[in-house]
Amino acid sequence: MLARFKKNIETNFSYLIGKKLLVACSGGLDSLVLTHLMKNLNFEIALAHCNFSLRGKESDGDEMFVIGLAKNLEIPVFAETFDTKKFSKEQKVSTQMAARDLRYHWFSEILKDFKYNYLLTAHHLDDDMETFFINLSRGTGLNGLTGIPKENNKVIRPLLNFSRDEIFKYAEANNLKWREDSSNKKADYLRNKLRLEVLPQFKEINESVLKNFQKTQQNLQASQNLIEDYMALVYKLVISEEIDSYKINIQKIKELPNTDALLYELLNGFGFTEWEDVSNLLNAQTGKQLLSKTHRLLKNREELLLTEIDSEKENKEFLVYEKGIISPINLKVEDSEYIGETEKNLIYVASEKLSFPLKLRKWSNGDTFQPLGMKGKKKLSKFFKDEKIPLTDKDKIWLLLSDDKIVWIIGHRMDDRFKVTDSTKKNIKITYFSE
Repeated sequence: MLARFKKNIETNFSYLIGKKLLVACSGGLDSLVLTHLMKNLNFEIALAHCNFSLRGKESDGDEMFVIGLAKNLEIPVFAETFDTKKFSKEQKVSTQMAARDLRYHWFSEILKDFKYNYLLTAHHLDDDMETFFINLSRGTGLNGLTGIPKENNKVIRPLLNFSRDEIFKYAEANNLKWREDSSNKKADYLRNKLRLEVLPQFKEINESVLKNFQKTQQNLQASQNLIEDYMALVYKLVISEEIDSYKINIQKIKELPNTDALLYELLNGFGFTEWEDVSNLLNAQTGKQLLSKTHRLLKNREELLLTEIDSEKENKEFLVYEKGIISPINLKVEDSEYIGETEKNLIYVASEKLSFPLKLRKWSNGDTFQPLGMKGKKKLSKFFKDEKIPLTDKDKIWLLLSDDKIVWIIGHRMDDRFKVTDSTKKNIKITYFSE
């Protein structure tokens, strides 16, 4: 296996030669073999071990094992302990996702701080097939079936051409010792269930299943490359890029064959899952929109507008005290003896009509106000329509409120109820500094 591994490095990963490399090492079979292979080929490596504090003394034992391994091999080692369960609870993600986020964030810090060029992980062919079935079970496009990439920016996976059985035989032949993770023997989540119960039966039915799977992966990857080349042409034809959005020309994409498939390829990286709804958006009324966790897709006349959702600001209220606020927008609040004309970025209000702290938030359906100079109330949605404010600009609009009453649609119109009158005792000037 060492000779094959050496050839694989020279053929597919020659850029690793002469570089400083960080090896993610759990102490298990796969990462142990990767460590020895790289050491035997005289690469400059260091080990990085994550203690996720999920298996008590067993986790601590793994850490001590990796530290001892590094000492025996005379190579540097980094070890970090995480409170994974706490992080999982705080971030509202599964334990597996929490562990993944923690380790890759930490790995990237080591790469940057200690000037390592690449991170090596020990994913192998069996891992790749497990990922294939996981993605298949969840519903995916072609890209989801092409498996684990051999390289992804700074993350390199040089064992993907090797099976778990090959790795095990290499370890036995070289009398290597490794740590067994007891959690890997429990079929309590999908990957372990596939590894322990499903895929072994596939291998019993067909001994060449891994080899055939590898060929299939290569064919799928070739097809994916072809699609990506085609989509690069489609992208230039139907999409225009703005500073903070992407616009899809509906007429142009309708003129192309396989419109639904094109929409999927253009938008599948933005968290959308209801693809029939995405397709229906092409013929929907202006203003219809779909939301994913991270993005908004809005029908705006003859375009689909894709914008990112700022989750921290989207549904959040900010308090504005007597001096103003600088984030998320810059508002200056100050006393003023002089009363000038209300402008787009400047209003004068009666101090006694305000109740501090004021509130700052985005507008929502159902909001009403009394436009300056009018007696009756008006819905913001109607105001925006009358003012011909584009749909694309509505989500950028902020409201300033006092006791939940709109004082100012910032940058557009103040509320008549807060204007300065002859009986006003104290004037306040509020200025909006746009970027």
